[in-house]
Amino acid sequence: MSTILVLGAAGNVGSELSRLLAAAGHNVRRATSRTAGDGQVHLDLTTGAGLDAALTGADAAFLLAPPGYTNQDALLGPVIDGAKKHGLKKVVLMTAMGADGDPNGAMRKAELMLEQSGLAWNVIRPNWFMQNFHTFWMGGIQQANAILLPVAQAKGSFIDARDIAAVASVLLQGRGFDNQAFDLTGSEALDHDEVAAILSRETNRSIRYEEVTTDAMRAGLLGAGVPADYAEFLLVILEYFRLGYSERTTDSVRTITGQAPRGFAQYARDYKAEFALPKALS
Repeated sequence: MSTILVLGAAGNVGSELSRLLAAAGHNVRRATSRTAGDGQVHLDLTTGAGLDAALTGADAAFLLAPPGYTNQDALLGPVIDGAKKHGLKKVVLMTAMGADGDPNGAMRKAELMLEQSGLAWNVIRPNWFMQNFHTFWMGGIQQANAILLPVAQAKGSFIDARDIAAVASVLLQGRGFDNQAFDLTGSEALDHDEVAAILSRETNRSIRYEEVTTDAMRAGLLGAGVPADYAEFLLVILEYFRLGYSERTTDSVRTITGQAPRGFAQYARDYKAEFALPKALS
């Protein structure tokens, strides 16, 4: 049995990854920046508080930067250094598809830190999460029955966070794919009209896609309390989506797990309850 540290253990990927690792018999050390409860350890990447304790005795770690921050290299660099100091046998880092396209980008700098650390490593770069539709984009769906994004008719090979977790679980428990990076996608590319049609069919709602301007998107993000620098980061990567950079598909999920990634209709069925109409609108 190994002790595996999981950053972001309350998130879509981290929670499923923690479940998979625990089911396989591992001791899962779930990191939280809040007050630690049962089975959790306190770790604040913005201050470094709790880092040494979180890594002590760990055999492997799953790393990602917390949402809302654009300085991923500054946040994750000390964790990678700490992992080397504590002699971890394997580190898996999650960034995002396209992160390797900009050598000066913060995500790529974090990847390079890990690749050059001397640790056994993997980098996984998932495309846009299917789960974004019932979290980040849910405001428009609940208030206007619309997916509101500035991406025109561009397509994305959306991936289910559960498939990302399955990949990370295999990589953390084995050494057959050591020292490689993988772009993770679903098996099909859909535009947002197609996404809206699937959501409508599977959730018994009438949901449409409505293109909005970048300025409207910015105002919505800032109005929701997103930090200004992170809002600009989101707008940049949404522009990459609009330009077609998110359409590509890969076979990485099947290669690593032996299973095909979930389709969008399966995601919509599994999360149907999340799309229930608010009582005021039903």
